[in-house]
Amino acid sequence: MDNMSRTRSSRAKSGDGTLIAYEQRGEGPPVVLVGGALCTAASDAPLAALLAPQFSVFTYDRRGRGASGDTAPYSVEREIEDLAAVIAQADGGAFVHGMSSGAELVLRAATAGLPITQLSVYEPPFVTSATAGAEPAAYVGRLRDLVAQGRRGDALALFLTEVGTPAEAIEGMRQTPMWAELEAVAHTLAYDHEIMGAGLVPVDRLRGLQTRVMVVDGGASPAWLREAARAVADALPHGRHRTLTGQTHEVAPQVLAPLLTEFFAA
Repeated sequence: MDNMSRTRSSRAKSGDGTLIAYEQRGEGPPVVLVGGALCTAASDAPLAALLAPQFSVFTYDRRGRGASGDTAPYSVEREIEDLAAVIAQADGGAFVHGMSSGAELVLRAATAGLPITQLSVYEPPFVTSATAGAEPAAYVGRLRDLVAQGRRGDALALFLTEVGTPAEAIEGMRQTPMWAELEAVAHTLAYDHEIMGAGLVPVDRLRGLQTRVMVVDGGASPAWLREAARAVADALPHGRHRTLTGQTHEVAPQVLAPLLTEFFAA
């Protein structure tokens, strides 16, 4: 088995001692992939495999997911330290790509001074005004209550309903093996909401970020996500905006990979 196809698994110790499970594929300049809500290292494996011929690709289970630990109390700063621990395995610096709420996590991390040499984000789920789809406080409060009660399945169903999944589709998902996998990480939905904060595009913070950033959206995604992507790119001093025609929030790895390869190679 050659180096490009071999997957190497290990764990990195975060700042508070939490062990973060990661996988590494390929050889070349390091790229770290950061998933969004409910995602694990396995979720990013297809994209990682496509990037591995050109890069050394790191995927990891974010705090509370998969094989990673979950030390209380949670804070966004601890998640930034988790990413720093993974980047440290890549000789101390890396290209980074973040998906959805993971995009905001990596934007925060870059602002905090992590050694991110170039940054790509896909559809960070911001809104561009206080009334343009901001999550009701009642929903976020209910989600956190369900998580606190240990009702992960109900929290998962609430989240899926909020993002527009039909009730019959949720019921169908409950009957599949996938449901147990999602339920196992459903408590981390509260973490993603904390990362997103009020949900508005953090224009002032982004204006101070000097890293080169590519902001990508899908041409078939909802208008509010595309507006947010454009607003993020416009706020960044070294931001560029790209649209992948026909793609949605569930972007196809085979469509995204060539764009990331081109950007990180520049």
